[in-house]
Amino acid sequence: MSKLKNCFNNLKEMTSTQLIILLALFFITFGNATFFSNVTDVYPVNLKNFGFLLSLAWGFSGAIVILLALVCYPYTFKPIVISLLLISSFAGYFMDSYNTVIDDSMIENIVHTDFAESLDLFSLKLALYVIFLGILPSCLVYKINITFGTGWQLVFSRIKLIGLTLLSVLAVVFIYSNFYSSFFREHKPLRYYANPSYYIFSAGKYLNGLFVRDALAIKEIGLDARQPAHDKDRELVIFVLGETARADRFSLNGYDRETNPLLKKENVVSYSDFWSCGTSTATSVPCMFSSINTNEYSKDKVQATENVLDVLQHAGVNVLWLDNNSDSKGVAKRIPYQNYKDPEVNSVCDPECRDVGMLKNLQSYIDTHPQGDIFIVLHQMGNHGPAYYKRYPAEFEKFTPVCKTNQLEDCSKEELNNAYDNAILYTDYFLSEVIGLLKKNTEFFETALFYVSDHGESLGENGLYLHGLPRFIAPDTQTHVPVIIWVDDDFNGITMNSLAKKANNTYTHDNVFHSILRFMEIKSTIYNKQMIIN
Repeated sequence: MSKLKNCFNNLKEMTSTQLIILLALFFITFGNATFFSNVTDVYPVNLKNFGFLLSLAWGFSGAIVILLALVCYPYTFKPIVISLLLISSFAGYFMDSYNTVIDDSMIENIVHTDFAESLDLFSLKLALYVIFLGILPSCLVYKINITFGTGWQLVFSRIKLIGLTLLSVLAVVFIYSNFYSSFFREHKPLRYYANPSYYIFSAGKYLNGLFVRDALAIKEIGLDARQPAHDKDRELVIFVLGETARADRFSLNGYDRETNPLLKKENVVSYSDFWSCGTSTATSVPCMFSSINTNEYSKDKVQATENVLDVLQHAGVNVLWLDNNSDSKGVAKRIPYQNYKDPEVNSVCDPECRDVGMLKNLQSYIDTHPQGDIFIVLHQMGNHGPAYYKRYPAEFEKFTPVCKTNQLEDCSKEELNNAYDNAILYTDYFLSEVIGLLKKNTEFFETALFYVSDHGESLGENGLYLHGLPRFIAPDTQTHVPVIIWVDDDFNGITMNSLAKKANNTYTHDNVFHSILRFMEIKSTIYNKQMIIN
C-alpha cells in the first residue's frame, strides 16, 4: 500500500490531450474484451483480416478521443472521466461475464432493479473489475495535475486533436472500406458491445424517452367497455405473470425432465408455440398488457396509453396486482397494488420471499368483494437470474448438483441447468396452488388461470447468459415462452377441449390483451376477436 501511495504522490503533470489519449487506449485495451471477441468471431484473426482489426481498434480509440475532447474541460474533466471509468467497469463485467448488451431497455431494467436483486449480481469477480478498471484508474485521474492551457490555446489544441483524430479515423475507414461496408451494414449488433460509446448512446436515448413520456397525457381506451347485461355468473380469473421461464424447460412442452409433475395431474393446456414481444421485463410486461402490437411498440406510446387493466376497471371489474418481483413496470399505476417482496407483507420468506406467499390473503380479498367480477395479477419472482438457486425452497432441489453462484460461466452446464430447472419445478408447484385456490371458489365463480412468462433466458448457449439482447438478434431461448391455461367446467363457453385444439398454434404477447377481455366477457370496440388465443 505504501508503494501505491508513493506512486500516486509522485505523479507528474499531464496535459489534457495526453490524458485523453491514454484514457482512450485504456478503454479499448481493458474495457472491450467482449467487443473484440465478438468481432473476431466474425472476422477471425488472420492475415486477411489483421489490418482491418487494427484499423477498427484505431478507429474506436479515435471515436473515444473525440468524445472526451468534446466534453472534458477544466471543470468537467475529472467528474466525467471518473464517472465513465466506474460505469464502464460495471459494463465491462456484465458484457464479459454474460455477453450482455447495455442498451436503453437494459438501462431501464437497471433503474427498476431493487436492492435485493442487485445483491444477487454481486461477486468477487465484479468487485475486482470495479477495483482495477474503475476505482484505481479513477484515483490516478483524481491525483493527476492536468494542464489545459488558457483561452484560445485550449480551443486550438482541442480543434487540432479532434481534427487530426477525425482525419486518421476517416483514413483507415477509407483504406479498409470493403470491410467497413459489411461491418456497418451486415454486422450492426457488434457495435452494441462497444464500451463506453454504446451505453452512453443508450443512456441518452433512455433519458430522452423519460422526458417525452412525462410530457405525454395518458390516452384513455375502452371507455365503452361493458360486461354483458344478461351475464349473471361472476368471473374470477388469476393471471400469473411469470418471470424468465423458457418454454422448452416445461415437461408439458416435451422437455425430457419432469419439471411439471403437478400440472401434469391437472387438466391444463400448454401453448407450445408462444413468443414474447421483448427480451426484458421492462419491455415485455407493458407490451403484453397493451393493445399496441409488437411491430408498433414503443415505450413512449405504451406508457402514454391505458392498458387492459384500465379497460377492465372501466367495465366495473375488481382488479388487483400483487407483486413478488421488482414492480409492474408502470402497468399497475392506476389499479390497487401490493408489494409482496416485503417480509412484513409476505408471510412465506426464508429469507427470500416466495411466490406462494401471494396466495395467503387472496381468499380474504375474494370474500370481501361480494359484487362484480375479479381479475388478479400475480407477478412472480419465478426464475429471475442469475441466482437461480435462490428462487426455490430447499425441498424443491430435485436436480443436483446445483450452480450456487451468480458467476454462471464458472458452473458446469449440468449445474446451471439443474438450478434453473429446480426453479421451474417451484413454478409448477405455485401454479398448482393457484389452481387449488380457484377450485375452492367454483361454487360462486366461473374460474380460470392464465399463466404467461415475460421472456425466456439464455443458459450458456453460444456463450450467452441471462436475457435482454435486442429482440431482432436475440436467440429463441430468450423469446420462446411458456403459456398455461386452466378453466373450470363452465367458463364463458370456453372449454379445455376447445383450448386444446389451439395449443399448437403460433401466438405472441400481442394476443394477451384481447384474450383477457374474452376471458372476462368484456364488450368494447377495442376488442378484436381475431386476436384471442382460445
